[in-house]
Amino acid sequence: MPFLFSSAGGRLAARSGILDLMDDLGRALTSDPEMRMLGGGNPAHIPAANALWRQQMMSILNDGDRMERMLGNYDPPRGHPPFLRALADFLHTACGWHLTPENLAVTSGGQTALFYLFNLLGGTMPDGSFRHILLPLVPEYIGYANQGIEAGLFMGCQAIIEETAPHEFKYRVDFPAVEAALHKGNIGAICVSRPTNPTGNVLTDSEIDRLSSLAKAHHIPLIIDNAYGFPFPGAIFTEATPFLDDHVILTLSLSKLGLPGTRTGIVLGPPDITNAIAAMTSVTGLANSNAGQQIVLPLLSSGQLLDLCRNSIQPFYAQRAKDAQAWMHEAFGNFPHWSIHRIEGAFFVWLRLPSLPVPSRQLYHQLKQHKVLVVPGDPFFFGTETDWPHQHECLRINCTGHEKTVRDALGIIASTVRELSL
Repeated sequence: MPFLFSSAGGRLAARSGILDLMDDLGRALTSDPEMRMLGGGNPAHIPAANALWRQQMMSILNDGDRMERMLGNYDPPRGHPPFLRALADFLHTACGWHLTPENLAVTSGGQTALFYLFNLLGGTMPDGSFRHILLPLVPEYIGYANQGIEAGLFMGCQAIIEETAPHEFKYRVDFPAVEAALHKGNIGAICVSRPTNPTGNVLTDSEIDRLSSLAKAHHIPLIIDNAYGFPFPGAIFTEATPFLDDHVILTLSLSKLGLPGTRTGIVLGPPDITNAIAAMTSVTGLANSNAGQQIVLPLLSSGQLLDLCRNSIQPFYAQRAKDAQAWMHEAFGNFPHWSIHRIEGAFFVWLRLPSLPVPSRQLYHQLKQHKVLVVPGDPFFFGTETDWPHQHECLRINCTGHEKTVRDALGIIASTVRELSL
């Protein structure tokens, strides 16, 4: 018999872009070895990183009762105290930030961290008013879209499209639109991802400075989702200064280092925020996974983690970004109607097909029939009031996989687009 769900439960249990993405990812990885996986946000299996994780696991196994303590004990809801102390010291060394463990809280992945923050700072307030989370640069990460316990949580501003080179463009923040949204007085926080998932955009230092100033002037926090950023994994290929201030909340993740299975996220911010995150963790899950914290802990103080990011992870993704651009030109040849967002960070190519005669979601389904899995662009455009035609022109493509797989898939995408455009 069907059961009646609450409004909040129904929203969280409904079909969503992130659910479709993860379903496709899981099925492809487990049941269809022929599928060319260019969907999802799975990090690459970088040999130097894998070797270090294996070394750490062996160290845990051989170090007295460390394995038993890792698997058999609950940590405090805020996180493993030695990990928090080591992380605060690491961030001071890497970024110059003066932090204590009170400025940090561990969560079960970055996705959970943002879920807590959005519903802590947005929604119905004690005085009965409703506050939105403002996304100043849409398209934005698909995983945010359905995280509001209450409907209508997000308010988004469409990006400005700047043509930067043949077959290349870049999104810029529309600051008049952001300021207009803020002046309505019903914004609880501003949130950006930097580097941006899905596009590989990195907001400039001046854009971040201006967003920070606006947030401070309106007495609200600026949330920066730093899952791909500096200091780890450091997948940034352009000039970008790490940013922190008293009203800034930064989220970090071990996933993009190559440890997504450990589900370890980190919230960095004022103590009233991190205290609240720890309290929410205790209510929803008692504590977090210990594994990621134990694997990374010795690498923070030794300098090995920063070395890994600088010498292996960042160079791998920077080279893959250059390769992906070349492969896109190779695949599309003299076909005129395509461009990609300038790849400044993260793992993705954001492909724009302005003359595509069908919506990108239909192209996505056709590509699945050709054993190519990507992500259609429209779920990344949320929180806006208009149906922007641009949102039906785009695909997100993960290019971190094996070179032959990626090149073959890009060739299939290009040939399918050509056939549709005849």
